[in-house]
Formats: sequence, C-alpha cells, structure tokens
Amino acid sequence: MPAYAVFIREKLTDPAEFQKYSEVVGETFKGFPAKILAAYGKQEKLEGTEPDGVVIIEFPDAASARAWYESPAYQKAAEHRWKAGPYNVVIVDGV
Repeated sequence: MPAYAVFIREKLTDPAEFQKYSEVVGETFKGFPAKILAAYGKQEKLEGTEPDGVVIIEFPDAASARAWYESPAYQKAAEHRWKAGPYNVVIVDGV
C-alpha cells in the first residue's frame, strides 16, 4: 500500500537555511523509491490555518518512507530544514 510523507511548513523564518536544505535534499532520495507529488506549489486554503508550504512525497509503503526519513543523509539535510522554520511532518498510509 502506498504511503505519503507530508511536510507542512508553518512559517519560513530563515531563508538562508532553507536554501541550504533545498540544495542538498534531492541527493537524499538516491536509492529510495520516492516520487515527489507536490513541493511548495500554489495552494488554496479551505479550512484551518493556512500553511506556508506543503510537500507530499509518495513511497511504496510506510516502511520505505520511514527508512528515507531516518536515513543519515536525510537527517543531515533536515538539520537545515529544522533551522529554516517550524514544520509538521507525518507519514500517512494511502488507500
């Protein structure tokens, strides 16, 4: 069953750190079966608090998504994301 890693950025607070993250995150997908479905594109808020940005990444299953997220390469890249602003991140199973 496919699973999705969903990143919801509340507010960008350090653009320089986000730029560093953007420059290195692509390399973290090597060897992982991931497909980026949405990344900081135009959005339309229908309910709740409007996020600053959203990323949705498809994986074959939740175990693959977690393996990528917990990989040393991604964790190193994520250090820049953590400094760039607050995020909510979830892995959700597809149907």
